[in-house]
Order: sequence, then structure tokens, then C-alpha cells
Amino acid sequence: MSVPGARTAAAPATGRAPSPDHGPLAPIYALVADDFAAVNALIPSQLTSDVELVEEIGHYIVESGGKRLRPLLVLLGARSCRPGLSTIGDRHVRLAAIIEFLHTATLLHDDVVDKSDLRRGRATANATWGNAPSVLVGDFLYSRAFQLMVGLGSLEIMSILSEATNTIAEGEVMQLANVGNAELTESTYREVIRCKTALLFQAAAHTAGVLAGGEPPQVGALKRYGLHFGLAYQLVDDWLDYGGDAAVMGKNVGDDLAEGKLTLPLIHALKRVDAREAAVIRLAITKRSGELLEQVIDIVTRSGALDATRAAALEESERAIGALCALPANAFRDALETLARHSTSRLG
Repeated sequence: MSVPGARTAAAPATGRAPSPDHGPLAPIYALVADDFAAVNALIPSQLTSDVELVEEIGHYIVESGGKRLRPLLVLLGARSCRPGLSTIGDRHVRLAAIIEFLHTATLLHDDVVDKSDLRRGRATANATWGNAPSVLVGDFLYSRAFQLMVGLGSLEIMSILSEATNTIAEGEVMQLANVGNAELTESTYREVIRCKTALLFQAAAHTAGVLAGGEPPQVGALKRYGLHFGLAYQLVDDWLDYGGDAAVMGKNVGDDLAEGKLTLPLIHALKRVDAREAAVIRLAITKRSGELLEQVIDIVTRSGALDATRAAALEESERAIGALCALPANAFRDALETLARHSTSRLG
């Protein structure tokens, strides 16, 4: 599986593969173990470059121990439509790697924009190498993803993914434009998370169905599943920023507040608290500071906003599960349901 301009040398010995310990999700990964191993082998083989820094940063970020949920959705989604996959060969493996490269590129860019210094419990690439190399390696990953995409030979998949990456970029700009905006509406917030987070999950599941040659109702079901799964995933993340801890999240509690991001817990809190407490929240957002974090967490918790955010996440998860009824009954469809339920288990 080579692409133009890419050497196929093995990954550097310093590379660290994602942990094989998937905890409660181990049975799901076991269903697609061979596929997943092939994805994990393909990814480092396509990170090679004549520019040493590209390889160094590329390997650091893609081998940082993430669960690779988006590639997993590709593998499960494709097999839920066609358990045998006799007609597509290893193209679903290539598609899974493409999705991971697109995701990794967004992480590199996001961390620069957000000035983040911690992800998955490790220093971010921008904190280690600086902003400029991180942005440029993110660009490299985007371009490598599109090189791999050409090899799939599907204009429909290329159309879905090119539109998705464009919309994801718009979502990032939309979020950036609203940093420090304490008057952000819930509808605008939901549009931001749809574009910036849910859309890649949607594209992963959608293109998996297309690649597997699923019937239109099956492809539509996977598309809806990916969307609602992604929305639930982001809502859980936003809940964790006020109800979780750094050990669970792999990032600092209160990062969203320090970055001036008004997320659903704060939006709900502002609807429920008195003027004095609302002023504390607005001040924290407009100042883009974590100095008031303890006060804000206390206000959010007492207001019931965390419970409302939890309910919203569970609702999206149930919508994802409901979409699966259009798929044929098999172990892969069951795994997608289990994955959706597990995504909200982080709510505690």
C-alpha cells in the first residue's frame, strides 16, 4: 500500500504502538483484530518522509496511545454491512488509516490554536517542537490522507471526505470566533460541535458503508450513527471538563474555561443561576482564565447543569443506537451499539 512520494520503511524503533489493552472494549477490538493490526501497520509505513522532523512529529502524535475510535468505526461499519468483505479487499484498512490521518492532523492544528500543552497525558507536539512544525506536519498528514484517498478509486468517498474536512475547518474557525463569547447560544454551540467533532465520526461511518457497498438505507443508518455518536462523544468531553478529572481525561480539568469556550454545562448553568453567579461565569469566559475554575465548577454543579449535559449526551447516544436498526443483525452491529453505550460510561 504505497503512495506517491512515500517510502515504505519500517517505523523507527523509537515509535510506540497504541496500547493493546483496550479494557472493557477489548471484545470489540477483538472482532476486527486482524483489520486493526493491519491499520496499525499501515499508519507508520505511510508516515515516512525524507524530512526527519516530519517523521519524528508524525510518529509522536499518531502513536500517543489513543483508542483510534474513528478507524474502529470504519472497520465495524464496513463489516456490519458486509461481514465477509469479500469484494473490497484491504481497502477498508486504507480508509481507516485515512480517517486516522485526518483526525491526527486536526489534533495538531487544534493544539496550536488552543495553546494546549497536554493531550492524552503527554506533552503536545506544539509544546515539544513549537507551533510552526506542528502546523506544517498537520498539513503533511492532510496531504498524505488525500494521497491514500486517491488509491481507493472512489469519487463518492473523496467527495464525502473532502466536504467533511472543509466543514471541520469551518467549525474550528466558528469556535475560534466565539472564544470569549459568554452569550453563545445553545444552537450555535451545537453547530460548532457538529462541525468540529461529530462530522469526522459521521464521515468515518458513512464512507465505511459506501466502501462496503451497503444498501442506501444501511449507508444512511451508518451516517446517522456516526453523527449522533460524535455528538454524544463531544458532550461527554464537555461534561468531563467540569465533572471529571485530569487522570481520566488526559488533559487538564478546566481547559475549556481557560480557553474562553462556552460549552453546554455553562450554557445550561447561565439559564439556571442568579445574576451574581452568572456574572462569575461570564467573567471567567471573557477573561479566558482558569482562575475562577473552582467557583465555576461549584456553580455548575449546584445548578444542575451537569445533569442536563449528561442527559443530552445520553440522548445523542440513544439516537446513534436507534439508527442501527436499519443494519442487518450481526456481531458488528452489536459492537457499534456497545461502543455507543460505552462512550457515555465516562460520565461516571
